[in-house]
Amino acid sequence: MALSPAVGTPARPVDVPRRGTALTNRIPGGDPVLAARFAVPATPETFVGRPRLVERLGAGLRTSLLLVSGPAGAGKTLLVADWLATTRLPGTAVWLTVEREDNAPGVFWAYLLEAARHHGVALPDDIGSPARAHEVDHSLLARLAAHLSLREEPVVLVLDEFEHVSSPEVASGLHFLLGHAGPGLRLVLISRTEPLLPIHRYRAAGSVTEIRAADLAFRPDEAAVLLRRHGLGLSAESSRALTERTGGWAAGLRLSALAAQGAADPAAYLAEFESSRSTVADFLLAEVLDTQPAETQDLLLRTSVLDQIHPDLADALTGRPDGARILADLSRANAFVEPVGHSWYRCHPLFAEILRVHLSARCPGLAQELHRRAARWLAGAGRPMDALSHAAAAGDWEFAAAQLVDRLAIGRLFTGRDAERLDALFAGLAPDARGQAAELVRAARELTRHRADSALDHLRRAEALLAERGGEDDAAALLTLAQLRVSAGRLLGSAEPARAAAEQAERLEQRVPPGLSADHPELRALRLNDLGSVLLWEGDLEAAGAALAAAVRTAEGPTTAGPRHEALARLALIDLLGGRLGRSEARLRKAAAEAERAGLPPASRTGVGQLVLAALAVDRDDLPAARAALDRAAGSAVARHDPAAAAGLAIVRARVLLADGHTRAALDALPRPAPDALPRSADGGPTPAGPPPPWVREAVAVAAAQAHLADGDPAAALAALDRAGAGGAAGPDRAVAAAQAHLADGDGPSALRALDAIPDHDGRGPAVTVRVLLARSQAAAALGDDAGAQRLLARALTVARPEQLRRPFRDAGPWLRRLVRARPALVTSHGWLPADLLPGLSGPAHGTADGTAAATDPPVEPPVEPLSDRELDVLERAAQLLSTDEIAAELFLSVNTVKTHLKSINRKLAVSGRSRAVRRARELHLI
Repeated sequence: MALSPAVGTPARPVDVPRRGTALTNRIPGGDPVLAARFAVPATPETFVGRPRLVERLGAGLRTSLLLVSGPAGAGKTLLVADWLATTRLPGTAVWLTVEREDNAPGVFWAYLLEAARHHGVALPDDIGSPARAHEVDHSLLARLAAHLSLREEPVVLVLDEFEHVSSPEVASGLHFLLGHAGPGLRLVLISRTEPLLPIHRYRAAGSVTEIRAADLAFRPDEAAVLLRRHGLGLSAESSRALTERTGGWAAGLRLSALAAQGAADPAAYLAEFESSRSTVADFLLAEVLDTQPAETQDLLLRTSVLDQIHPDLADALTGRPDGARILADLSRANAFVEPVGHSWYRCHPLFAEILRVHLSARCPGLAQELHRRAARWLAGAGRPMDALSHAAAAGDWEFAAAQLVDRLAIGRLFTGRDAERLDALFAGLAPDARGQAAELVRAARELTRHRADSALDHLRRAEALLAERGGEDDAAALLTLAQLRVSAGRLLGSAEPARAAAEQAERLEQRVPPGLSADHPELRALRLNDLGSVLLWEGDLEAAGAALAAAVRTAEGPTTAGPRHEALARLALIDLLGGRLGRSEARLRKAAAEAERAGLPPASRTGVGQLVLAALAVDRDDLPAARAALDRAAGSAVARHDPAAAAGLAIVRARVLLADGHTRAALDALPRPAPDALPRSADGGPTPAGPPPPWVREAVAVAAAQAHLADGDPAAALAALDRAGAGGAAGPDRAVAAAQAHLADGDGPSALRALDAIPDHDGRGPAVTVRVLLARSQAAAALGDDAGAQRLLARALTVARPEQLRRPFRDAGPWLRRLVRARPALVTSHGWLPADLLPGLSGPAHGTADGTAAATDPPVEPPVEPLSDRELDVLERAAQLLSTDEIAAELFLSVNTVKTHLKSINRKLAVSGRSRAVRRARELHLI
């Protein structure tokens, strides 16, 4: 906030009453919202209103941007505050005082949204809120702009102290918002410097109103009023001389008035004022600081290291109990210290900066000790995140690290809006900093960079230090150690160590204060997600699903959004592996909703979801969508450094290449059988410990076998499948691939033996069931059982339709087309299939040889009303002579629901009985 051109007790508070949606009370990183930043400053009793500038501001509402720019102390802030207080605006005014931390886009936009709600602007819930400090999703800005553009009256958004914004991303976002919100937004920027927005474009378009330093300068008549309100009855000539000498600078006039108030002859004092003494630093130090009592000077100097001052914190820095009185006196005198709420104060930034320079010159080395004291006071006051920056400034790294560990805040390095700030802060962790906490922090930072081997070295040192110092009772450090071991196990693909560490962490969590663990739900969310990920890699899909589902159930919030989103994506991968495409897709929708709700930018979202999308697109024969999803997945750090995701990427990429006809490239894209040939991260991160799990070996072997079969080499296909077996039982997909290879080799009996080994009830999903049915149909056709082959093909089509599984039918080969040509009715009701698989829907196949209808065929009456997709599913299974119970089991319906569908089918087809319904449906080419 700029220096006021007046002093005195605030007389006209201008804060707008809060209406609308309640504040979230949290900003990126989980810190509380500082509502004082939304308060419109009050104008003091000595304030001098300037109608000429107020009128210009009012007229400026015809343009989208109003820029009030001038040096510190030019009176910018109170000018705009007075305008808001004295003018009836056409819309709602929203005030936000910008701080340096707002250069993080996520922090800036989170505060802007909270300011709007604070001032009564009702925003839809779907606009969302940023999830990370340094990123914001562009779609959030688009939703906000779209909402504002529909308002009948504009929002007048005032951003004070905009000179703190040096981030091109923040400025670009504002430029976008202003350009797309239309008349629903008027932006007022108060800044000491030229903003990063393209002002020249606004000028060329006539869409900016500018009030610059020359406009803000006090005129002699205005200066005379200001001086009189400070009790100085100077002549017009003296007022004019002082105005010329200070260039009309509001702060210079004010400082002069303050200094002259104590002079015996104010006019003479001002006349003798020398320009060489007119710098801000000299004037503040000589005429303001030096006029204060010694204890006030000492407090101002010592508290200059703080961003905000609490009386008790001031006492801790001075060693005296007079902080509350001195701060209250300074605030009442408007002497560059102002209250910000809840007993906290703020020294004017310009004054504080000068005080810090003076402190360094007067007391060399004291600042470091003051930072150390501030860190300990803030930690004791329950503000550990604030304490960290002071501990770092003091070089007290052991204390800083201990705060992160003892408060169970280590997870904040991995997730949440404050992760990048904390990582940058601890980048300065001194190499000679000792203690288990410092080693744990070093390990955590290595894990965030996917350097598991280096992290384990630090964890071993931390464990040794704990043992050496008798840390058996240090539950927080032990819990942090176990937590980080789970993360390391995930990166290394080491399931057993990760499982043991997770179990230890669960036990240790019971030993820490409940409130402490409740304050950090991200620890449990991260741990369960990491455990589920490594169990997924191991192939224990049931245990992995349980851990990931538990991660999803953790409390919602900015710090858990990331791991919850990732856990949902991995659950989608497990469903995909089980052949449950519909359920997998539903999980992905939930994962996307979680990311949108939390404001996770695309770059921060897991690549596992894109991997699953790519696999779904391949199964549905949408290769362009598959390629696009693969590209997005490959660009994700999580996908690159996670062994399961890396293997999945290679397999899906090979499937896409094979679908494009590039068999050799598909084989080259697959991971080699040797454990040390698994995909590595781009930065040479660790490969998983031990051989790949069975599901990876089987998926690689199946993809390789399909490529060899496409090359016409069934022997190579069988060899690839045999190498993956290693004595273990074949899963359904490997058995299907083996059957296809035997059939290609002309060995029907071996194909049947491979298919007969597949259990009837293994919990497989529809996608796996379709592939098994198609393989059985192919085998039946090869052995001359066309009726059986057609019956199995019909069942495969019925199971595939809800999932839109096109690829298995396209890959099936010539045998399938022969069956369809022989009986086109098989695919009549399956318009979802690729067009080239739907021959005979018109023409000779449905009539005589010349394509005309047979003369003996009576006309067939259409159904009373069309059958639903589900009724067609039931009817096709009835045609396959399945019982009601069997139909219910295949379609995952109750028996009563199946009976209801059968009654509806009879009514619509105007028949009685199942056999008549089937016959009638065939006449209508419905099945």
